[in-house]
Amino acid sequence: MMPSSIVDLRDYPMPFFDEAISPAFQPPANPVAQLWAQKLASLDGFVFVTGEYNHSIPAVLKNALDYAYKEFNRKPATFLAYGALGGSRAVEHLRGILAELHVATIKHAIHINRPELVGMMMEGKDFADFPYLEEGAGPVLEEIVWWARALKAGRSQPLAA
Repeated sequence: MMPSSIVDLRDYPMPFFDEAISPAFQPPANPVAQLWAQKLASLDGFVFVTGEYNHSIPAVLKNALDYAYKEFNRKPATFLAYGALGGSRAVEHLRGILAELHVATIKHAIHINRPELVGMMMEGKDFADFPYLEEGAGPVLEEIVWWARALKAGRSQPLAA
């Protein structure tokens, strides 16, 4: 298994994106955004944990995505989403955003629907109380590790001209 890190956006309190030039062309001037980019650069893949709000992702996540570019390129991602319809609409929005950042999203994700979410947030339950979530998470995590290894090897190769 590959080493993992939990990256919490609360540890990177970036202001609303206000850079003069896209991070695709120039590193951000904001010092917290620079730390954010450094952290992203150190990672080989991503499991985005997100809720669904108004049929999309939280603003803080979109803002964080806007503050980086090359640090995401050619890395895989999957999702653990929660909320109405298991956060599926948020995942679909994330897939489009991540495509622009050259992130390879894998097909499967983990979706926590309302009954499970209420159980976890209000009744003290966890993944073990919903065996089908835990069983489904295993193959998703195995897949993201496979893609992280494959794309890491690929990133070491120069792009063809």
